[in-house]
Amino acid sequence: MASAFAIPMAPEGNLTRYLQEIRKFPMLAPEEEYALAKRWQDAGDLEAAHKLVTSHLRLVAKIAMGYRGYGLPVGELISEGNVGMMQAVKRFDPERGFRLATYAMWWIRAAIQEYILHSWSLVKMGTTAAQKKLFFNLRRLKGEMQAIEDGDLKPEQVAKIAKDLDVPEQDVIQMNRRLASADHSLNAPVRIDGEGEWQDWLVDESDNQEVELAEREDMGQRKALLANALGTLNERERHILIERRLKDEPTTLEDLSHQYGISRERVRQIEVRAFEKLQRAMKSEVGARNAATA
Repeated sequence: MASAFAIPMAPEGNLTRYLQEIRKFPMLAPEEEYALAKRWQDAGDLEAAHKLVTSHLRLVAKIAMGYRGYGLPVGELISEGNVGMMQAVKRFDPERGFRLATYAMWWIRAAIQEYILHSWSLVKMGTTAAQKKLFFNLRRLKGEMQAIEDGDLKPEQVAKIAKDLDVPEQDVIQMNRRLASADHSLNAPVRIDGEGEWQDWLVDESDNQEVELAEREDMGQRKALLANALGTLNERERHILIERRLKDEPTTLEDLSHQYGISRERVRQIEVRAFEKLQRAMKSEVGARNAATA
């Protein structure tokens, strides 16, 4: 639907002109809004959808203006809000009895907030509902406390914000510090003469190739050892042991007892005996290998 009709663009440089232009679109009476929504819902009438969207562009702009404090271009916020508006029209059900604006404001805010979270920082933040709530309310609560420019919050301020938003105090501290510091490029020079970059001072904590190769070889040997030891068990012992000891979600004794027509206690005994046999077989093979390499 987004590409099927033209929506006035909101470039930052022509924001005033854009705001004047969207005032030309008339507001809709409830009856007209309902009729247009039904035409779009029942027949996919793009002209009706276009009128629904354009009649609410002022609502989008008003909501977007409320997010100017995050330092992003207002034109981009409005553009993202318009996308949310189109999504709202696409999903709006006029039979539910409420106006489109009531439904659309949630889609508009969601679209703008997602854009802010992805654009405000190079480092992804606000991945959970609680973190998003903290991100978008921390600035407001700090303003109420008159602590916008105070740097680190006082303990009593942290406690109050954490209580108001129902989040851990440590999350409040970390988010406040995160919002207070700008992102820096790892390619920025460390010295004035331009020699050396910050990324040159980062320590690579991953294992080197020799360690990774040794671990892969060790894992391969363990798998081979286990496979050989499992071969010493009969089919029922092997199946019960795998189901009970080697699966992420072990099969219950009850299920295995029904499968084999024996009691749960009998299944348990077979499992214990098979595990003991497996241990003996693995120890024996390890001993044989050590003797061969001695």
